[in-house]
Amino acid sequence: METKKKIIIGVAAIAIAIGGYFIFSEEKSPVKQINLETVQVQETLNSGDVSPISGLACENWKKRPVAVMQPSDMQARPAAGFSEADMVIEMPAFTASVTRLMGVYICDLPKEIGAIRSSRHDYIALAKGLDAIFIHWGGSHFALDLLKEKVIDRVECMSGNYCERWPVTGKMRMEDTGHITKENVLKAIADYGFRTEGKFSGYAHQAEAPLEKRPEGGNLRVAFAKPYDVEYDYDKATNTYLRTWGGEPDIDRNNNVRIAPKNIVVMFAESSQIMAAEDYLGKGLQDPWKNVEPIKKTGSQSISGRYNNVQIGDPWYDSSDSGEAHYYLNGQAFSGTWKKDRSRIDSKLMFYDNSGKEMMFVPGQIWVEILEPGQTLRWEPSA
Repeated sequence: METKKKIIIGVAAIAIAIGGYFIFSEEKSPVKQINLETVQVQETLNSGDVSPISGLACENWKKRPVAVMQPSDMQARPAAGFSEADMVIEMPAFTASVTRLMGVYICDLPKEIGAIRSSRHDYIALAKGLDAIFIHWGGSHFALDLLKEKVIDRVECMSGNYCERWPVTGKMRMEDTGHITKENVLKAIADYGFRTEGKFSGYAHQAEAPLEKRPEGGNLRVAFAKPYDVEYDYDKATNTYLRTWGGEPDIDRNNNVRIAPKNIVVMFAESSQIMAAEDYLGKGLQDPWKNVEPIKKTGSQSISGRYNNVQIGDPWYDSSDSGEAHYYLNGQAFSGTWKKDRSRIDSKLMFYDNSGKEMMFVPGQIWVEILEPGQTLRWEPSA
């Protein structure tokens, strides 16, 4: 255990020494190729009845995760449920523009989760890798084509009576009102007869840094296009990162709690629009247009260019399944790599440090941000 601590402290010292902050903007950062045969998987230090994702003790630690598609649209903010998520994954739903999020819940199912929006195919593979039950309200043509093949246990809000709508008020649009209650999540799982015990292997965890060894502060900027851009301010007392979204404090609609993850992961992955002219088969991939009717492929109702594909290691349309990663925990910055084996839909999204060992998080929420190369990531530690 002492050796592991020394490794982590050593990496932290290197990170601080490199000029005080990181900026990734104009040029694509080099991607380290990962050999799965040489990486070192840490012992998953989740002793006792704890969530395999967050490492926190809870009554529901053996339950399957529930993964819910949620929007980033200004009209849908504040969102309901994120403060109680074990993990949140956020990435572009359109290249260099709108993002979408997936809240993942094990320990706590919030009283309401919403707004709920449509599925994108990228999230299906990520949810499957967590052994999650997937909840969505419709989806892109490509996502729905895959979901029809029953690749994941799911609850479709467009059918059944499990999802509801809030009244339309203020800036909210009809599409921003969809949500699901805790009771209806549990009812849907029971009605569909889904397996309830989780099989996800979990992430490795370490002890939090004691108060006296934490830095005074720090600011992290994750520069999605405005107003989807995010900043995090490190809070020494709670060892969390206070989230600001589009220039406003990010507050949970359910309980007025500020969103403040303990761990932040920033992955870099290519994003591009799905175009009818692209030769997926020629690249040895599946053809996303296989089941798309001609009028929606090249006709007057064409969806070519409407949806994007993020290279996060899905087994259908991705030619890449690894890349650069940066980690923020205990007030420190670390660098490494990520990997999701694109040969298997259920492969775990892996996180490694620069020595090739599985990254160890502190117990608490993990927030995963997926940036495109060329978008800015900046960490400014306290003086």
